[in-house]
Amino acid sequence: MKDNVFFETNNAHLYQQDIFEALPLLESNSFDLCIVDPPYGASTKKNWSYGDKKKQEGFGGEWKLTSEVWDLLSQNDSFTNTYVWLKELKRLIKNTGSIWIHSTYHNSGFVNVCCQLLGFVIICEVVWYKRNSFPNLSGRRLTASHETILWVHKGGAKKIESEEIWLQPKAYYSESDLLKEAGKQMRTVWDIPNNKSKLEMQFGSHPTQKPIRVSERILAISGIKNGKLLIPFVGSGTEMVAGINYGMDVYGYEIAPEYFNIAKQRIEFAVQQPKLL
Repeated sequence: MKDNVFFETNNAHLYQQDIFEALPLLESNSFDLCIVDPPYGASTKKNWSYGDKKKQEGFGGEWKLTSEVWDLLSQNDSFTNTYVWLKELKRLIKNTGSIWIHSTYHNSGFVNVCCQLLGFVIICEVVWYKRNSFPNLSGRRLTASHETILWVHKGGAKKIESEEIWLQPKAYYSESDLLKEAGKQMRTVWDIPNNKSKLEMQFGSHPTQKPIRVSERILAISGIKNGKLLIPFVGSGTEMVAGINYGMDVYGYEIAPEYFNIAKQRIEFAVQQPKLL
């Protein structure tokens, strides 16, 4: 496409492009790792309010209901889109690589079924526990306090059990995780508060932005130094920044100009100020 925008610096390559056009053009078996944070299909046009919408103490920031156009997907669209981009990712990831996929109850069933239809092997299903999650507005449902992350590989000749990455979940430790003891094997439940630092938000934010600690843990488990990392849905660039800091060659795609520009600024800052991140 003539109007595609491209930004490149050091080991980061950022494209303002639709992944359904971009992914088929990429070389097969060329990426070591992929982190996917797709649209969940969770948006609504309902007019909710939460008091005066001031910052709610202990909940990781100002409450805002997601109502983005890009996330207004029908169930049929969500299933079809998931199948198409997963099929492309299976082609692009190396036999020795793996993929992490974020989801909630809105799309986790689609993700799981599509993975099985396409022959992916599910290594682990991780529950990201957000102990400071926002309360349910109506008060008639349970407060949503977690998201799901599937860790998968493409099957076939892959022998992931023999890889060095299986040593890292035991070694990884964070004081902020009240469930992970030092020297113990990591559990499939990750206690990571949803707070983002000022550095993560200084150039703007995304409605479904994850704290960088989530992608840092993913990379600590399965990152490949000097390997190639693919981020199909860049958003505000969190996973790209984490990949740069880890030492991977990162390729990311974001269709919205607003978030492309936020990601670009964050990447530039990460390259210029690595010690701060």
